[in-house]
Parts: sequence; C-alpha cells; structure tokens
Amino acid sequence: AILLLLLAWIIATVVKKAVQKGLKAAGFGKLLTKWGVSNSQEQADKTIDSLAQVLYFLVWLLFLPGILGMLGLDAVARPISNMFDTALNFLPNLFAAIVIIAIGVIVARFVKNLVYNLALTLDVDKWVSKLTSSKTDIDATPSASQKSTMAKVLGNIVYIIILIPIVTIALETLNIDSISRPIVGVLNQVLAAIPNIIVAVILLAVGIAIAKFVGELLTDLLSSSGINNLTRYVKNSGNMNFDLAKIIGQIVAVVIGVFFLVEALNVLNLKVLNTIGQAIIAYLPLVLSALIILGIGVVGGTALGGLIKKSTGNKFAGEILKYILIVLSVFMALDQLQFATSIVNLAFILILGALSVAFAIAFGIGGRDFAKSQLAKLDRKMDKENNSSNDQGPTL
Repeated sequence: AILLLLLAWIIATVVKKAVQKGLKAAGFGKLLTKWGVSNSQEQADKTIDSLAQVLYFLVWLLFLPGILGMLGLDAVARPISNMFDTALNFLPNLFAAIVIIAIGVIVARFVKNLVYNLALTLDVDKWVSKLTSSKTDIDATPSASQKSTMAKVLGNIVYIIILIPIVTIALETLNIDSISRPIVGVLNQVLAAIPNIIVAVILLAVGIAIAKFVGELLTDLLSSSGINNLTRYVKNSGNMNFDLAKIIGQIVAVVIGVFFLVEALNVLNLKVLNTIGQAIIAYLPLVLSALIILGIGVVGGTALGGLIKKSTGNKFAGEILKYILIVLSVFMALDQLQFATSIVNLAFILILGALSVAFAIAFGIGGRDFAKSQLAKLDRKMDKENNSSNDQGPTL
C-alpha cells in the first residue's frame, strides 16, 4: 500500500507538471483566449493550472481502489472501482458525441458563412426593405450594419437548423435515456415544425408584399380620383390636415396583412395559435367599425366646431361642441369594441350627469337675474293682453 501511495504521488506529480508545462509551451493559453474561454493570458494560465490539478486528482483516484484493496478495505474500494468501470465504459460514447458535435459545428459554420455571403451577394436586405419600407425610406442609403442584418439572420437560422439534428444524434449516442429522451423529443418536434415554419414565413412575406402593393395602388387611385377634396372643408374649418386616400390605403393594407398573418398561424398547426387567429378574425370587424365611428366623430366634431366658430364668432362654443362629439365618439368606439361595456356605459352616464348638473347649477346661479327679468317681462305681456281684451268688450 505504501509503495502504491508513493507510485501514485510520483505519477500524479509528473502528469501535473507535464500538462502545465506542455500546454503552456504549446501556446494553449492563446487558444483559450482566442476561443473566448479566458479574457487574458494570466486567466488562461490559471485555467491550465486548474486542468493539471484535475488530472493530478484523477491519477490518485485511479490508484485509490488498489491501495484500499491492499489494506483489506474491499467494501470501500468496490464502489470506487464500479464507478471507474462505468466511467470508462461511458468514455467511448462521450468521445463519439463530442466528435459528432465538433463535426456538426464545423459543417454548420461553413454553411452559415456560405448562406451569409450568398445573401450579401444577392443583396437580400435591399429586397426586404423594398417590401417593408415606404418610398421615402427606400430612397435613404442604409448603413453598413443595416446592409448585412438580414444576411446574418438567414445565416443564423441555417446554422440552428443544421445543429438541431446533429445535437439529437449526439444525445442519442450517449445512451442516457433519462436525459436524452426528453431533449431528443423536443428537438424532434422542433425539427418536424421547421417546414411549417418556413411555409408560414414565406406566406407572411408574400402577404406583406401583396398588402403593401394593394395599399399603395389604392392610395394612388383614390388620390387621382380626387377623394382628398372631400376633406377640404375640414382643413379650412379646423386645424386638421390629413390624407384621406393614404389612410384608406393603409387600413386596407393592414387588413390584408392581418388575413395573411392568421393564415400563417394556421399553417403552424398549433391549437393555441389557431385559436388566436380565429379570435383576431372575429374581432377585426369590431375594430374596423370602431375606427370608422372614431374617425367620423373626430372629423365631424372638427367640422361642426369650425362651423359654429365661424358663424357665431364664438371660439369657446365651437371647441365645446368639437370635444363633446369627440368624447361621444370615443365612448361609442369603446362600446363597439366591447371593452368593459358596463364600465364604459357607467362612465358615460356619470360624465353626462355631471355636465348636466354643472350646467344647471351654473345657469341657476349665474343666470338667476336674467331669468327673473325674462319672467317679469312675460308676466307683464300677459297682463297687458288680458287688459286689452277686457277693454274691447264682447263682440257680436
């Protein structure tokens, strides 16, 4: 046992020193810094020393069962020997999994760089910006980082798609069912959903392109038809200035985009997303009607407020009428959206009642003398008419 202890100490010390000096002489610290494992050369040297220390204790563990056996402590040595046997039997699987992942990472990086450079060559970001940006944004020159954004996204997506089956194979190689089975199941589900995800993305991209094209076409057609002349009175009577043709075109584009979004969610074949898509389609008419009500209220309030201000010369009365109609349209839009209907109705009744009470109090206190004089005039007029009818007498 003493000889084994001495031999274990000598071998462990030799292995520790050899690893420390060999890795440092081979420049392994620079590789650790290059790979991002350590931030400086000093930290890399500490990492090498820690690795050598681990190997030092592993050598001691290898000799420990023999030492304990020589001392007659088989009951203590047997579990350690079984642990080493299990670990040694697992090493080939671990080595194979590491080799598979290393090869997969190399292949995935190669394909990622290939897709990235191909996307840069085809200038994918330019085509994507044409589909998603307005005319003014397209004319602006993008920066260097903006030019490679979509190329990086495509490269990373391809990188992940390639790594998923490789990681699955590596986990199955380990033969640890308790760990690998749930992870492999999740990765297989993700891998099976990738075709549907690609179809959904393509469908959504086509939908955005169609929505933008139809929206711009409708905007140009409405502008050429002179529909913006309908808003001339509102522009002249109030401070509002808007492009009616552009608003209608954008609303139509958003509606078309929503339909394609819902269809893309249905392609994924997920019950939760299908339910969300059906809810969006069912709620869309309420949103459109609420927007129409709100638009009519804002435009009508501005127009009538400007008319009252011009005809009477009273700016305050015009503003009061304008904001009354806007508030009324807001409450009607909230009610149409079925957004806390009872609370909205109660708030509207309370506001209307408060305004009525405030008007009554203000008129009762501030207009008391005016009302008294008007009632006195009416009383005198009625007395005068009665007296004149009595003086004339009966007529035959």
